[in-house]
Amino acid sequence: MHTNRQQQVRLTRWRGGQHPTLELMKRQLLDEGMRPFRWHQHANYRFGVRSHGFDKTLYCLEGSIEVVFPDLRQRHKLKSGDRIDIPKGTRHSITVGRYGATCLEGTPAPATTGV
Repeated sequence: MHTNRQQQVRLTRWRGGQHPTLELMKRQLLDEGMRPFRWHQHANYRFGVRSHGFDKTLYCLEGSIEVVFPDLRQRHKLKSGDRIDIPKGTRHSITVGRYGATCLEGTPAPATTGV
């Protein structure tokens, strides 16, 4: 059965007394079948508008980022512990906050085939 339901951007704010650890976030992505990798950018760095042919999940580990979705007229600021899920094909740009940012990004892990 084919459905035309379009996936939406999903923002999850961290709620808790202590921010989740890198290991906890990494484990979450692995459990969801994603390949995690960490990146860091200096203050005010801007990733231009882009889209991907795959779903992408992004956790903010340190600092802050702002993710802008021009076609959806949405913008979301992420701080330490926050997560955003970006469906494939969704145009977005990212601007790093004034103190820089370290993020953990998850992309689909390559499919394995049994022989």
